[in-house]
Amino acid sequence: MFRPLALYIGLRYTGAKRRNHFISFISLISIIGIGLGVAALITVLSVMNGFEQELRTRILGMASHASISSHQKPLTEWEQLADRATEHPDVIGVAPYVQGEIMLTKGKKVSGALVRGILPDQEPKVSSVGQHMRHGRLDDLQAGEYRIILGNELAYSLGANVGDQVTMVTPQANFSPAGILPRLRRFRVTGIFDVGMYEYDRGVALVHMEDAARLFKLDNAITGIRLMLKDLFKAPQVSRQLAGQLGDGLRVEDWTRQHANFFRAVQTEKRVMFVILTLIVAVAAFNIVSTLVMVVTDKRADIAILRTLGATPGDILRIFMIQGALIGLLGTALGIVGGVALALNVETIVPAIEEAFSVQFMPADVYYISDLPSKLNWPDVWQIGTVAFLLSFLATLYPSWHASRTQPAEALRYE
Repeated sequence: MFRPLALYIGLRYTGAKRRNHFISFISLISIIGIGLGVAALITVLSVMNGFEQELRTRILGMASHASISSHQKPLTEWEQLADRATEHPDVIGVAPYVQGEIMLTKGKKVSGALVRGILPDQEPKVSSVGQHMRHGRLDDLQAGEYRIILGNELAYSLGANVGDQVTMVTPQANFSPAGILPRLRRFRVTGIFDVGMYEYDRGVALVHMEDAARLFKLDNAITGIRLMLKDLFKAPQVSRQLAGQLGDGLRVEDWTRQHANFFRAVQTEKRVMFVILTLIVAVAAFNIVSTLVMVVTDKRADIAILRTLGATPGDILRIFMIQGALIGLLGTALGIVGGVALALNVETIVPAIEEAFSVQFMPADVYYISDLPSKLNWPDVWQIGTVAFLLSFLATLYPSWHASRTQPAEALRYE
């Protein structure tokens, strides 16, 4: 049975000024160590959550939540397929596309790229590339005008600016009396986009879908249909449902499969960082062991007197468990408050430090994400707090058990 006496004495031991100031100092170090570890863990995971969200947003600025394509041949009568896809309650936008690998040349410069034919009025329904235009607009792409929009890195590698002419070379060939000749077509650059992902900025070009279909000899067919969903995290479930509804011969892929390795790597990094920083919290938490061992040694006479007055070994055990748990609770609470405050203000604090010391932690010419984004997830906070407190509580068990084994006669022999 839990007695209030144990709680009272445990709190009194924690709050009282000890004769041995070194023990008080070790207790303070334990609290600060736990607090710093918890704050660091909350802040690091929040920054990693922010990076993951920022990268996901940039990736999905060009890639769709899901796409429908055929296993063997281009899609025909795609309008009916698009109508069937929009009947699903989680699909909020559809847009057709034509896609193929090409080579772009300008003067002596050559670069491979992925060309995507789009309908300018439909593309905003499934991607945000129109919001990342450095020059020009999606509406500048007109059927039959053979205009092209380049990623900024692709434009830089070709030395192309708005108004320049670039030549597109496709894998399909023309057969003529002179032999097999590659298909060539000149395009005029009317825009440059920058979505902040090197993979897309360096390797993707946009043209009108009719121009792309004519270039790849698709007539009225398309490569596939891109989908925008209400909840991007339900993409795997919605993809499976659409695959069952649309029938065989069609492939429905979602963004989690197209970029599975990337996001799996991010999740692995988060787990590893959680383990590493939890070990730091554990080191601080187990300082409580040394603190309580010294307290037990210092309080041997008190323990013996309590035993002679009727306190049971269980009471002594609970007294020191309460004292150690309170140290862990104070450190965890301090860390949670500091970590939450820091995570919520990282995007303000870091620029202030950079300005004060004239440094830049993530230069824009090296990193595509030059700011430190932060996203605080409260479930992470409670998980971190729970783990830190449990580690602190476990650290109290041995010293408390050792105190409960104290024999009154032995403790009072030299008093």
